[in-house]
Amino acid sequence: MKITAIREVAIPLRSSLRNSAFDFSEMTTSVVAVLTDVMSGGKPVVGYAFNSTGRYACGAQMRDRLIPRIMQAAPETLLDASGSNFAPEKFLACMMQREKPGGHTERSVAVGTIEMAVWDAVAKIEDKPLHAVLFERFSQGQLAQKVPCYVGGGWYAPGKGIPQLEDEINARLAEGYTTMKIKVGGASLSDDLARLEAALRLVGGGPHLAVDANATFDRTRAMSYANALAPYALRWLEEPTDPLDFSLLAELTQTYASPLATGENLFSTQDIANLVRFGRLRSDRDILQMDIPQSYGIVQFSRTLEMLSAQGWQRASIFPHGGNLMTLAVVAGFGLGGCEAYPDVFGIFAGFNDDARVADGMIQLSDRPGIGFEGQHDLYKVMRALA
Repeated sequence: MKITAIREVAIPLRSSLRNSAFDFSEMTTSVVAVLTDVMSGGKPVVGYAFNSTGRYACGAQMRDRLIPRIMQAAPETLLDASGSNFAPEKFLACMMQREKPGGHTERSVAVGTIEMAVWDAVAKIEDKPLHAVLFERFSQGQLAQKVPCYVGGGWYAPGKGIPQLEDEINARLAEGYTTMKIKVGGASLSDDLARLEAALRLVGGGPHLAVDANATFDRTRAMSYANALAPYALRWLEEPTDPLDFSLLAELTQTYASPLATGENLFSTQDIANLVRFGRLRSDRDILQMDIPQSYGIVQFSRTLEMLSAQGWQRASIFPHGGNLMTLAVVAGFGLGGCEAYPDVFGIFAGFNDDARVADGMIQLSDRPGIGFEGQHDLYKVMRALA
């Protein structure tokens, strides 16, 4: 049993959307295929993944260092104890050979994307959905058939005013979502409050609305928005500070009573340990949003969860970044708080299976083996071309 090839291609998103920090006009993502010699249904098993959205394609690191390390390793060193499947933790260790501590972003996205594709292959070899495989290894209790799912939107776009925002929210409510997240910080405070109040009238109150500042506020704006948003008792205020400004985040936890959410722009277990320690995040209400494919993958994420558990954090407080099938599998498999969705936002990389359905804010899980990209036609067409 061995890996026969690992292939990567960069795909442009071609999006005109923007948040308060940047636009997506140049954004790309890496699509990865891990080819094996294991046969299923008369064809070799292939694991697929992509590096979520919001970070550019990372093929150079894959081609220059990570893929050669895997391909040069003795095949038996990448297998589990039974020898009947691959061991993702061994792939992670193999890729991290001769890597200097720190500097996580330079490699964490590339490592995590390949590792996620390995998990897809592992689950396909077991002929199980990835969420079921993860549940067996990392969770207890009863495997869920559906998980909470909120929808992200409210982007700034040319010609998009409050009427268009209202149309968007009504469409999402009609699709079965009950909680919405919209952008703030890309307009004036007064304009953002007008957008916020229009959204609140439709979703039914603060517990059903979150806002995302995309880490652009300095102290003055962060405090101004926190004070203005406080009366609305929102589901959460996301990324109100630079990702590494733990001092300002700690200050906000002392003045803003409603939940804060952050973590999607941190890429290691140590980063998250520093975030909750020095940012003084509150385990009884705040939300952590690590992006798993962008932060070394599932094995390292399991270690991050162990660290958080030792500090009193519950899995219900984790809402990973990334509205895609990879994140959905992790949320279901680990029993996390919920998954986000970005329908019609990032082209072929947005959303879930073509037959996915949301009802009462819950998304039904697929029983397709692996991550299930085979049920996402347009994306799978691109992935299949690599095999």
